[in-house]
Amino acid sequence: MAGLNIPGVTDQYNTNDTVEKLMQVERIPLTREQKQLETYKAEKDAWRDVNSKLTTLRDKTKNLYSYENPFNSKITSSSQENSITAEATRSADIQSFKVDVIQAAASDRFLSDDLAADYKIPAGNYVYKVGEKTVSFNWKGGSVKDFANSLNKRGNGIIKSSVIGASAGKKALLIEAVQTGKENKLIFENAAKTLAFDSGMIAKIKSNAITLQNSQEDLKPLQTTAVQKITAEDNIYMPSLSFSNAEFLEETVKVEPRGAYQIEIPAKVTNTDGLHVTFTIKAIEETDITEEINRSLLQPELPDSGSAEFAGITIENSQSDTTLDLPPVPPEPLDIIQSETVILAIMEDGSEKEITVKNLLDKTTHDVDINLAEYDGIKAIAIANTNTGYSLEISNLTAMNPSEDLGYGPAHPISQADDAIIKYEGITITRPSNKIDDVIPEITLNVHDRTEKTATISVAPDKEASKNAIIEFVGYYNQAVAEINILSQNKNELIEELDYLTDSEKEAEYKKLGMFSTDFSLTNIKSNMQTILVSGYNFSDYAQINQLSQIGIGTNASGFSGGYSQSKLRGYLEIDEKKLDNAIENHLDDIRQLFGFDSDGDLIVDSGIAYKLDKQISAYTQTGGILSLKTSTLDSKIKSSETRITKLESQMDEKEAQLRQKYSQMEGSLNSLESQQTTINNFTRQNQRNNN
Repeated sequence: MAGLNIPGVTDQYNTNDTVEKLMQVERIPLTREQKQLETYKAEKDAWRDVNSKLTTLRDKTKNLYSYENPFNSKITSSSQENSITAEATRSADIQSFKVDVIQAAASDRFLSDDLAADYKIPAGNYVYKVGEKTVSFNWKGGSVKDFANSLNKRGNGIIKSSVIGASAGKKALLIEAVQTGKENKLIFENAAKTLAFDSGMIAKIKSNAITLQNSQEDLKPLQTTAVQKITAEDNIYMPSLSFSNAEFLEETVKVEPRGAYQIEIPAKVTNTDGLHVTFTIKAIEETDITEEINRSLLQPELPDSGSAEFAGITIENSQSDTTLDLPPVPPEPLDIIQSETVILAIMEDGSEKEITVKNLLDKTTHDVDINLAEYDGIKAIAIANTNTGYSLEISNLTAMNPSEDLGYGPAHPISQADDAIIKYEGITITRPSNKIDDVIPEITLNVHDRTEKTATISVAPDKEASKNAIIEFVGYYNQAVAEINILSQNKNELIEELDYLTDSEKEAEYKKLGMFSTDFSLTNIKSNMQTILVSGYNFSDYAQINQLSQIGIGTNASGFSGGYSQSKLRGYLEIDEKKLDNAIENHLDDIRQLFGFDSDGDLIVDSGIAYKLDKQISAYTQTGGILSLKTSTLDSKIKSSETRITKLESQMDEKEAQLRQKYSQMEGSLNSLESQQTTINNFTRQNQRNNN
């Protein structure tokens, strides 16, 4: 309200100035409280700054003795880095070994012929398989570029494609498997296979499949416990499964109802890894044999033999005799048998495993794929057609490796799926990936290319990482000490000697200079940290280093850097880099234990420079610690001060309003009197003129 003028009233009596001077006196408590609030906030910011510096130092300190400490880090080197490199974990042994790379693992990469710029890929269901993974999608038809983009969107890290500019006006489509290894061959199915042939990406090659049946002589009588069980359970009038009901027709075996046969699997097939036995089977509906059998089982009805009557006496004729061998009780009609379980895997121990073909009797051709790896000890495959109304046609019974014997191969191979082959210390090792982590404990080998000569791989401590961690620790320690010095001492040179501060940072530090000179908590932590740093640590009877100064690190006052000055008595640490390098080179394990070691054998670090510094600093920086209590106390003071300021501001506003009202009334009264006096004077002068 200062300087307010009431309309129609002049400030000829300096009312505003009078009120403002009176309010300046009244505002003294408010001004004092506002300055106090600014002090509280500045102190809180200062405590937060020192807390930040100490927290950062604690983190760097903890890094020197925790599980992730740099002294256990390992670094590897290879004499043939273009061919093979290695990665070592922290637990890897210090060692050196030799490796030869015979070949790197590769993936299938198929390139098409040069295609016209306007080449269109037709619509269809495109299916690509890599190992056990499949990418399938319906393509509506379009350009090569759009097809490649669509395939990449669905590749899911399994397959990818790209369009490559070939000759002028031409382009080629590249499709490749992402994963390496012989077992991860790229297989084309459905429209993908058609496109691969049409675009010149693949071409037909001779199959390596082994044919398991060639003639009637290859068929063997079926002698299995399963057949005996089936026969025993059947009605005695149901025909037994018979080998005579199987017939070889060109390349197809036809098994009539209640027929059976088996094909023996050669040893060369069972002894070869990765082979599958495949064939097709189709059910053909026939006249059900149970109809004829049931008719033959019906007993004939013989006519009544009759009788004769004479003189009231009736004589019955004897029953007719028949030569038919009929059962005493008429048999029940045979039931029709329909079964989808007609395939048996015959094992070496005489046991059988049933193989069911779903929807076998739907009169369509079904593909059967038997992975021999799932039937260890298999010696034959048998067909036991228990059906009474269906015959079975079996074709194309062969043994093949589905990942190798595809009937086609790349026409323009960029690379073909293959395993990595290396020799480790003379031992040949094969892996599907170029990243091999199961040969040497805690070491991963990265295969890149064939080695021209034997590669030597060495594993050594990462000494550079250890040195950098120590230097980083010293730097953050000095920053924390500098902050403590500035807050606890009122000396300008404390700031001037910090060359790394910018002008604006120095200006901010000057505002904090000596702020906590009467608070001993900062000087205490500084003193405690210095004690920890200069102490000796006897972690081993054989250790050659047990003090920080022995690795070239000490306070400026120690004198190892030569000379004394006032600035060197601040408690900062200094590094003798040459001495540090020598210590790291020759006594790295001593340095590791100097910063943190287990003193009681419980495998938990409980002593050492870094461990003790961490515990000391944590007492200040942790939640509920010394610095936290100080900021909490200041928060309470700030809140109380803000409450008092709000109350005082309200009182000041009220007081100023009262003064202005009082002085305004006074000025109004004076102006009224002055106006009356002016009126009287004017009246008097007028009368005097009239009398004259």
